[in-house]
Amino acid sequence: MAEKVLEQYGVVTIYRDEKHPAPTYHVEGRVQPNPYGKLAALFEDDNLEEVMYNGGAQCVQVAHRDHGMCRTNIWIDDDEGLTIAKNIAAFTNVPLGNGPNQVPIFDGRLPDGSRVNGTIPPVSPDGPTLTVRKFREDPFTIIDLINFGTINLRLAAMMWLWIEGLDSRPANFVLAGGTGSGKTTTVNCMGMFIPWDKRMLTVEDTAELQVYHDHWLRMETRSERPDGTSEIDMNACLKSSLRMRPDRIIVGEVRSSEAATLLTAMNTGHDGSFGTLHANTAAETVTRLINPPMNVPSIMLGGLDLIIVQARLHENGKTARKIIEVAEVAGMEGNKPRLNAIWKYDPVKCKIEETGIPSKFRETICTAAGITPGDFENHVKQRMQILADMVKRNIRDINTVTSVIQGFYAKLKK
Repeated sequence: MAEKVLEQYGVVTIYRDEKHPAPTYHVEGRVQPNPYGKLAALFEDDNLEEVMYNGGAQCVQVAHRDHGMCRTNIWIDDDEGLTIAKNIAAFTNVPLGNGPNQVPIFDGRLPDGSRVNGTIPPVSPDGPTLTVRKFREDPFTIIDLINFGTINLRLAAMMWLWIEGLDSRPANFVLAGGTGSGKTTTVNCMGMFIPWDKRMLTVEDTAELQVYHDHWLRMETRSERPDGTSEIDMNACLKSSLRMRPDRIIVGEVRSSEAATLLTAMNTGHDGSFGTLHANTAAETVTRLINPPMNVPSIMLGGLDLIIVQARLHENGKTARKIIEVAEVAGMEGNKPRLNAIWKYDPVKCKIEETGIPSKFRETICTAAGITPGDFENHVKQRMQILADMVKRNIRDINTVTSVIQGFYAKLKK
């Protein structure tokens, strides 16, 4: 059998053979006894984004950052898989099972912060399943996104300025994208631009954000439990957060009635709020917001300044995550918001570019801060230089990158 080695590191070899379209992720060595069983070896690799166990009839599969979906040489029978699932469910305080006061499906968070979903028969008739979205011990930063090509230097500097708002008018926006497009990672990087003298509040189904911030309050939803413990949904958390004097609100994923609550916050003085949403274009984002189950009245979208769209693309045989569109909500056309795309991805050039359409939100910031468009451009260039310097010096860890940004704010206050 002809095999082509794609990459080797540590105990891992990733190769492709002629009989299967997916690469094979091969792990050498034995795993010491632990609650996660053979999955533990996969949890140690920061290059993996997700680990997927579909029951004993299939090998464990992983989503690799550089090589996409890979098969592994790890097989776990149903009995061992059920034991691992119950161990993981115990970490999330969920009684997994089919008996009284038990549940066959669970969502939760591992001690290291990784997000997990699990099922057992009869919900999954082919055996127990586990899907683990891995939590990076060394979170990506805006410098990583620039190096990956997710965002270019100029757009990164503009996002910095939009989120900062020159201490006058930060942007309200939604980051949209499909599953696996990297929305959470990008939102996490955006959180680094929020000044430390602003109270930041995050609301998530399962806490995933890893922001280095001096004044941060996290809220997490709770599912209804078999013992009668009531559900606390995203909307309840968001409504409560509005009574906590937040300067900035980040909603992990907008799905339902919390969309209207978030837009209400944006329309009533909570500028600088943002959240993620499943949609593939700015226009689709608007359609999702104004229709069930979100049901946001069209007029309320006037409180939204920007829609940023990120996608998972395939370029030169590799998976790439890139911001492909930035659109402004530029008023209403009848009963529907009018969108102006100020940045657009060119698939031929494989990069995002400014469209030349004048930015309405730039005018908003200039008016609020009392500056000219020329001053605004100078602010963009200043931030581009700071980011470029960190790229050049390979400064990319979350603590140092955030400290550079916050140190810049401190100098502005002098």
